[in-house]
Amino acid sequence: MTASKVIVVSGKRKSAIARAIVRPGSGKVTVNGKMLDYYEPAIARMKLQEPILLAGDGAAKVDVEINVRGGGVMGQAEAARLAMAKGVVAFLRDKKLEKAFLEYDRHLLVADVRRKEVRKPNRHGKARAAVQKSYR
Repeated sequence: MTASKVIVVSGKRKSAIARAIVRPGSGKVTVNGKMLDYYEPAIARMKLQEPILLAGDGAAKVDVEINVRGGGVMGQAEAARLAMAKGVVAFLRDKKLEKAFLEYDRHLLVADVRRKEVRKPNRHGKARAAVQKSYR
């Protein structure tokens, strides 16, 4: 029995967390059990296709299975995109591909660490909203 190489990586965006499993295969990509071609909305599908289009022939050598939880639609798409790109680069060990990803969009390989600001006590509603003052 030969051991086939399997890479497991994760990506985060806001409160969405994606885990990608990259295996040798024929270029099949699934997100939460759905083929990428059927992922909705279309704009999120386009974001998920970016690493595949940039990788070209390299993406045809691997199957990517992504599970993503939490957050909204676009947060999930960007977390899944990050996990997929990191997984493909780790699997192929291709420095040119890594450079191409970084030049196209740094967030393909580097997580966006911004998070929601904490709401402050004794203020109205939002994190930065203060009580209005009147001087008359």
